Amino acid sequence: MIEGLLFLVVVFALFVVVPVLLLKALLHLVFWVVLLPFRILGAALGVVFAAVGVVAKLFFAGLGVVAALLGLAFGLVLLPLLPIVLLAGVIWLVVRAASPRPVAVRRTV
Repeated sequence: MIEGLLFLVVVFALFVVVPVLLLKALLHLVFWVVLLPFRILGAALGVVFAAVGVVAKLFFAGLGVVAALLGLAFGLVLLPLLPIVLLAGVIWLVVRAASPRPVAVRRTV
């Protein structure tokens, strides 16, 4: 009796479980082959975007260095001249306020 039951289990495994496992493996292989071009495209785009990212990173790093040097130049050269520029601006405002304004002539056609 047990031998017959064991025989049925083996037959079930041979005719049901093994084909299902083979079908699963076949479907997995088909999907892998179908999706392979997209994986290759994704890898290529990843490499391209990484290269563009490195170039952009270097560009903006250089831009930051240039901005820092310009800020340093402003701080060392132009900032000490600020009191002179402010004094000249005040004198210009006083002279402008003291001078008479021209009267606007209205033309009639």
